[in-house]
Amino acid sequence: MKSPVAKRMGAIDASGIRRIFDMAASMKSPVNLGIGQPHFDVPDPIKAEMQRLTADGFNAYTPTQGVSELLAALRGQIRDQKGREPEDLLVTSGVSGAILLAYEAIFDPGDEFILPDPYFVIYRHAAKLAEAVPVLLDTYPDFRIRRERLEAAITPRTKAIVLNSPANPTGMILTQGEIDTVIEVARRHDLYILCDEIYEIFNYVGGAYTPVPSPWKAYEKTILLSGFSKSFSMTGWRLGYAAGPAPVLAEMKKLQQYTFVCAPSVAQKAALAGFHEGTQQILRAHVADYARKRDLVYEGLLPAFGDKNLVRSEGAFYFFVRSPDGDGDAFVERALAREVLIIPGSVFSSRSSHFRLSFAASDETLRRGIDILCQLARGKAL
Repeated sequence: MKSPVAKRMGAIDASGIRRIFDMAASMKSPVNLGIGQPHFDVPDPIKAEMQRLTADGFNAYTPTQGVSELLAALRGQIRDQKGREPEDLLVTSGVSGAILLAYEAIFDPGDEFILPDPYFVIYRHAAKLAEAVPVLLDTYPDFRIRRERLEAAITPRTKAIVLNSPANPTGMILTQGEIDTVIEVARRHDLYILCDEIYEIFNYVGGAYTPVPSPWKAYEKTILLSGFSKSFSMTGWRLGYAAGPAPVLAEMKKLQQYTFVCAPSVAQKAALAGFHEGTQQILRAHVADYARKRDLVYEGLLPAFGDKNLVRSEGAFYFFVRSPDGDGDAFVERALAREVLIIPGSVFSSRSSHFRLSFAASDETLRRGIDILCQLARGKAL
């Protein structure tokens, strides 16, 4: 009997994150520390521009590569903030769309790429569609890239290194030393670096809009991925971009013609309002508030979890916390029984010792969650 679906689909698991969200629907008053998006709304200037554009009829397809005004603004921003102008640019349907296009453009079946563990889920599962092979790079216990581990992961089939900074799920920002190590290894083995910097404005080490260390300026085979979902809270608007070597971007554009066609038209034009100083001031205030929330969570959890289990987040809006007994999956189940939504670490890793917590929530929600999680960490009965 023929299989009703393609065999490749059997290699892709349903999202463990979505399972938690589905469970939340049956809860009366869940403490949601699982959501991976800002809890603030799209800034008003961007929403107003979206409404105007829609009313004026800007609702049709755009050029595959994106509208010229947005491409020009992105080119200038990358040049000014990251120190090198892109050879080419492509506006994509979210960073997820950019990842899919990049994988299909650079990987042949059987090609390997280095993926630091923990990792965001799409990096591993999208590889199965491209028939590429992720080689996990252990970054535990402090989520740092070590040269000896990186060197040991390289094989003749390695074609790329995938980075995410600030990182989901760990909240860590790559140091300049780590970036230099990755570039040196990539250059010696002639590898691409795919660097996802979607959380780049959420920097609690240098402050909002302080550029995070990036391979972009120093390494020409970097494919930079970023977008507007997190900074402008436009997760549902599906707007990202890719920048990098012209030959790779040309192939990504070709693929976009036959898949996504183009990124959403009104989102592209409306996003230009986000470059205005008034909107930037709003965003800087949001980042400062998240830095405060980061401290609130860290200081609240530290007495119960201890510094061996709790690495201080540096960016994005996540903590990746080790369960005191080393069983993150079981800890999540106990938390769910108390209607606290957190994500099992095994969703993001080959290990199951941790859980992910998001602090993109109100202070009241965070305090309720901290109190329950600390009770569970101390072994108090339900």
